[in-house]
Amino acid sequence: MKFVLASDGSRGDVEPCVAVGRELLRRGHEVRVAVPPNLVGFVESAGLVAVAYGLDTQTLMEARRNLACLSRNPWRIKDLIGLWRESWEFRSRCWREIGTTLTSLADRADLLFTGRVFEDTAANVAEYYDIPLVTLHYLPVRPNGQLLPFLPAPLTRSAMTMKGWLAWRTAKKLEDAQRRELGLPKATGPSPRRITERGSLEIQAYDEVCFPGLAAEWAKWNGQRPFVGTLTMELTTDADDEVASWIATGTPPIYFGFGSMPVESPADTLTMISAACAQIGERALVCAGWSDFSRVPHFEHVKVVGAVNHAAIFPACRTVVHHGGAGTTAAGLRAGVPTLILWWAGDQPYWAAAVKRLKVGTARRFSTSTRESLVADLRRILAPQYVARAREIATRMTKPAESVAATADLVEDFARLRHVG
Repeated sequence: MKFVLASDGSRGDVEPCVAVGRELLRRGHEVRVAVPPNLVGFVESAGLVAVAYGLDTQTLMEARRNLACLSRNPWRIKDLIGLWRESWEFRSRCWREIGTTLTSLADRADLLFTGRVFEDTAANVAEYYDIPLVTLHYLPVRPNGQLLPFLPAPLTRSAMTMKGWLAWRTAKKLEDAQRRELGLPKATGPSPRRITERGSLEIQAYDEVCFPGLAAEWAKWNGQRPFVGTLTMELTTDADDEVASWIATGTPPIYFGFGSMPVESPADTLTMISAACAQIGERALVCAGWSDFSRVPHFEHVKVVGAVNHAAIFPACRTVVHHGGAGTTAAGLRAGVPTLILWWAGDQPYWAAAVKRLKVGTARRFSTSTRESLVADLRRILAPQYVARAREIATRMTKPAESVAATADLVEDFARLRHVG
């Protein structure tokens, strides 16, 4: 069978798609993958055929970061309006380019598989070709009462429904234009609702334990939203052996990572980390991610690297501190160590809330973090009750290889079922 997989966003958004694509390829299927231009090489290194669509992730992340910064300074109205217009232009351009690319790729495909970003565009293409659609979610984004545990369930469901409707109204002109070009009638409701009503498979790429009560709430969908666990390839890095050797020379360190989040002042951030860890007598392992840590002070108890294999390094750390990406959060939970999430935006605050609800760690916004708050947060989560709880939750997490195999099974079966139907 021919499968087309599409994923926009950062490396963390794309890797789950690549993991599934690689498994489908191993099983003998024809696989084509559409990703942002800067991640084509990553996909090809996994042995898959890649096609560029949309814009470079770095461009979009910088625009999002600038918009988030200005949102905290609402009096700068002119700058805020300018950035909103720029963001809209980015979205318009992405929508057109992604729609054109997916329409070409999906011709004669047996199934279209898409990440959450621009799933509405993919849904229109799948409807045009009348082929099954699979959506991949790293968070429970369909209306539910479990995403925000500090709010009453009915209020959370209503807020999520309203947010989805507003998002649809905002992008309606773009969607109407795409559907008109495809010869489809105008949409009369939000794409998430239409995706569900069409009977699409909505894979939940995280563990059920992370959101207690969600499985029972969604039972009415009769398996349409299966939980598979986090999808990752657990790739090794050039720094893994060096980091493992460094860890072996002393006490287990505290991991700090920032992923694709651009740190405004790496030097100030590293100084804060160094001072906090020195105060509590801990070593620090700092992974720079996309940020430039090449010109920062050197501290004897701190090691800075570009990236590491989370699966190999996290279990050797005392605790992990990071931005709250879905994949990094899951890696920390599987490692059985406490978590401190210092979040920026997007899905990260929801994972921060989930970590607090599970009692395996705590969280706060990165921009409000100080040396004093970092010391207090670390001391809190290094307490025995957090350590014990993290170890217990780790036993309830799905192994990545099992998650990938289960997802590939679901995708194959869904494609075959639609063929028979």
